[in-house]
Amino acid sequence: MKTIQYLKGDATDPQIEGNKIIAHICNDIGGWGKGFVMAISKRWKKPENEYREWFQSKENFNLGEIQIIQVENDIWICNMIGQHKTITNSKGIPPIRYEAVEKCLEKLTDEVLKLNASIHMPRIGCGLAGGNWEEIEPIIEKTLLKNNVKVYVYDFE
Repeated sequence: MKTIQYLKGDATDPQIEGNKIIAHICNDIGGWGKGFVMAISKRWKKPENEYREWFQSKENFNLGEIQIIQVENDIWICNMIGQHKTITNSKGIPPIRYEAVEKCLEKLTDEVLKLNASIHMPRIGCGLAGGNWEEIEPIIEKTLLKNNVKVYVYDFE
């Protein structure tokens, strides 16, 4: 089984040859304006526009769903709905929904194999979504890595 390769740098600027999918977590209430999405929007307008249109359409806009948007010849963005709302609820539960992240990554695995791509991401779900990498990493292992997908995780310097 492959292992996650950790890199220092910007996940929106992958330095790997071949097709690349940049995966990140979105919320289920149509909000786009904080965190990693800002780095995406700085480079490409299309992922934000498509996400907002998807939210407006309400078509399959649910936890566990993904949206793939081609932004360059060899780069796609995967908007993954893995976060419920944007703030920790009154019971102290953060927005991250691990089951939804797993569903997203299972769907993403199919797309990656079709495109023969590698996956590039920040430590998804661990910023504003309030998740733990110790919980996310095994989900990546049992979805992407189990299917021999190359996964690069970026720690921004």
